[in-house]
Amino acid sequence: MSCTRTFAPLGAMSVSGLCFVVLLSSGCAWFGGNAKPGWIDDADAEYPPAQYLVGIGQAGDRNSAADQAYAAVARIFKAEVTAQAKDWESYLVIESRGSTNAERRLTLDTVTKVSTDKALENVRVMETWYDANKGVHYALAVMSRPQADASVMERVAVLDRAVESDVAESRQTSDKLAKIRSLRRAVRNLVLREAYNADLRVIRPSGRGTAAPYQVNDLSNELEQFLARNLLLTVQVSGDQVEPIERALTEGLLREGLNVVTDTVGGEGRTPELLVRGTARLVPIQVHDPNFKYVRWCSDFDVVEVATSRVIGAIARGGKEGHLTEREATAKALRVMRHELSADVAKAIAAHIFGEAALPKLAAIPGGGCPREAPPGGAQP
Repeated sequence: MSCTRTFAPLGAMSVSGLCFVVLLSSGCAWFGGNAKPGWIDDADAEYPPAQYLVGIGQAGDRNSAADQAYAAVARIFKAEVTAQAKDWESYLVIESRGSTNAERRLTLDTVTKVSTDKALENVRVMETWYDANKGVHYALAVMSRPQADASVMERVAVLDRAVESDVAESRQTSDKLAKIRSLRRAVRNLVLREAYNADLRVIRPSGRGTAAPYQVNDLSNELEQFLARNLLLTVQVSGDQVEPIERALTEGLLREGLNVVTDTVGGEGRTPELLVRGTARLVPIQVHDPNFKYVRWCSDFDVVEVATSRVIGAIARGGKEGHLTEREATAKALRVMRHELSADVAKAIAAHIFGEAALPKLAAIPGGGCPREAPPGGAQP
């Protein structure tokens, strides 16, 4: 890019025109011209690494260049958090036991995003430049290390207090579910705390974080051992296709990290603490469709505290499936129901046990569950 200057006789120029010439002749870079900033090739010279983290982006427009610069800083943090994932394996196993690697990666990515978003609040796009010869915009994103350190340490302190409180509660309570839920919260907060600690290792020139009060693996193992010794479940299903339905729900609960036995007396003569009992049905239905036959599937389950017979939660699911014949529609409905019970219903029950989401007290969900049958004599219930 070059600047073209046009001069007029001095006597014919106004004061404002003279100022314009002075500004113009003082350098085209003032107008975003061709003076290439030093940070394009050496950002460290203007933003010393001991004080700043920097990222440079380039794109066809200014906003995209700024986004690229911001992303360049974010990648530094994501790489560090991902490198720590091997230390959280027991947590990831509890989170998605038997699930695919993609689901575990999703869990890790969620943790990474929550932590790095806090650190990246301190990133600012400080400078931009447009290379007219190449038609490229450049942007420089800068993070002040001291400011980011203070921001992340504030969050680490909050999480440390939460972990200490949850661990203390888990070791003082005699209520099994309360202990499980406290330990679960402690593990989740500690994983997030360790993600922030990975951010600190990026932010600090020393590459050092700050020691945690507990180790993720230690608390994860404590939770697993308590579950194995103190919380046994059993599943009882009535209605249609009992064996495959019972097996599907059992497999789903096992994947969620729960211990399930197939009868009312578990290993070493133990009686299960929780009973998951319910009904599943497959019912042909009449639909005005000349090409397909339809079968409705439904399920109702209660989670019962065996010692007290108290229902602590309930869940209902239902739907319909169609195919060319009633037999094929039935087979399809069974496949869908098994998947739903193995995945969604098992996850909902586990989330209730772990204290992450409560099940309703009544198994009555509009559009789901099995309709009540009319009593003898045709009276409505």
